[in-house]
Amino acid sequence: MVTSIKGNATSTFGGNVDVPQIITDAPTFSYYQSSTQTLSASTMTKLTFTSNEWDTTGGMFASSRFTPTVAGYYMISGGFEVGASATPCILRIYKNGANSKGLSNTNPSSTTTTYGSAMVYCNGSTDYVELYGLVITGQALNSSANWRTYFQAHLMGAV
Repeated sequence: MVTSIKGNATSTFGGNVDVPQIITDAPTFSYYQSSTQTLSASTMTKLTFTSNEWDTTGGMFASSRFTPTVAGYYMISGGFEVGASATPCILRIYKNGANSKGLSNTNPSSTTTTYGSAMVYCNGSTDYVELYGLVITGQALNSSANWRTYFQAHLMGAV
């Protein structure tokens, strides 16, 4: 048997070719903080997100919590910026209410922002994901632009 695959050019193979599942309508969102949130000193605090740039998840994002209804591997990313002075910052992904992934732990004295991303598996029924932040010097987060404090996710592969 000869199998042909067409793209920019045509390739011919002898035998079978496995084609991975292609997701064309994968859930994705981008939320940001548009109102001020103050973090207490040295306290891990759930970050709140009040506005979105887009949300194709059909209601999977509510109350600053992402609860996927499609089982799979999700790329989770986020970040925050403090509004006043430099302080060491920590950003974490919490899954089902527990610390799951450390996105960033910055400690230089000049730090005012922290951000990162990680892949997280969600079962599509009960798993949920939230972002938490910590600043050593308590202060308000900077919410003056949608790139400063944000939470995003995209389904990378369904199972």
